[in-house]
Amino acid sequence: MPISQPSPGAADAAEDAQVVRLRRRLERLLGVAATEGNELVPLRNGDEIFPAMLEAIRGAEHTIDMMTFVYWRGQIARDFAAALAERARAGIRVRLLLDGFGAQRIEKDLLDGMDDAGVQVAWFRRPLWLSPFKQNHRCHRKVLLVDETVAFTGGVGIAEEWAGDARSPQEWRDTHVRLRGPAVDGLAAAFAQNWAESHDDLFDERDRFPSQPQCGSAVVQVVRGSASIGWQDMQTLLRVMLTSAEQRFRLATAYFAPDSYFVDLLCATARRGVEVEVLLPGPYTDQRACQLAGQGFYTRLLDCGVSIHQYQPTMLHTKIVTVDGVASLVGSTNFNRRSLEHDEEVMLAVLDRDFTATLDRDFDADVERSVAIDRKRWRRRAAVQRLKEASVTPIRRFL
Repeated sequence: MPISQPSPGAADAAEDAQVVRLRRRLERLLGVAATEGNELVPLRNGDEIFPAMLEAIRGAEHTIDMMTFVYWRGQIARDFAAALAERARAGIRVRLLLDGFGAQRIEKDLLDGMDDAGVQVAWFRRPLWLSPFKQNHRCHRKVLLVDETVAFTGGVGIAEEWAGDARSPQEWRDTHVRLRGPAVDGLAAAFAQNWAESHDDLFDERDRFPSQPQCGSAVVQVVRGSASIGWQDMQTLLRVMLTSAEQRFRLATAYFAPDSYFVDLLCATARRGVEVEVLLPGPYTDQRACQLAGQGFYTRLLDCGVSIHQYQPTMLHTKIVTVDGVASLVGSTNFNRRSLEHDEEVMLAVLDRDFTATLDRDFDADVERSVAIDRKRWRRRAAVQRLKEASVTPIRRFL
């Protein structure tokens, strides 16, 4: 007797039920309500990301709030400084929050120019002013808010490394998102949380606190991870996504150095029949120690059926998860202990098939430019490689 196939209507109903189930799990277990009516535009690499951000800044009429971990050097760093300074001179309230460790390489003349123009520049936990404990907890969030109604977030830093379209080792691969709708308030709260620690004035008369319009159809939950001790919301977020996956779980991350718990969870997800794919940097990485820490887990992951791909053309800096074609995560969080346990992070949990499909297409394109790690060959890797992996074990929790 032939096996009957579910009708398209039945398949859609099953997907809808999965979305509702996942939304309620995320809301209840994280205590953060998701919002409806959001519009998200995924931006791939600097050639799409930077023009969109600069256009928004140059069109600002009331306020600009920006926070970033990396603000380094290059023409793009000067372009952002010039755009922020021009808006400040025009009377717009401009606030820029820089991480005291990650943005150390910013050029002094850029800071002086922005300060002279009236940009309010604040530093999050400058190392020389802190206890050793606080120095380990950084602000890794990347958020741009314009006129309180348009927001950007993702993985990109303000530096020449992100310029271009991932065409060479000098042009990093990354993804950012432009957001409009009620979820913008969640990113505004992420900025406010860290600005409040770094500056005396939390808001002023130029903050209008507008109601956010319904701009699209995406359901979005904004999840903030904060530097602390113990189990964090980012860990819960990833745990829910992994345990909720039914067909496919995809992860693209710049820094892969999880603890044994999350390695076991990835394996458990694969063993119950979910296709688990992990996309990581290959020959080009700015954190070799972190890469070695993750490679120490490759054998366990490959043995339980997890697929691992290493991106070849340049540094892969994305922070993306997709689940079953219906849900996705994008933001600043990597799959390492530093992001999950130590740093200030922010992620968008998105329930939207079209948005997730775009991220999946990008994942497919990146896999085509990657090399799959072969289980048998990896087991025969050189003793020198094994020794390097073992050498970073004592510092894995800080990577």
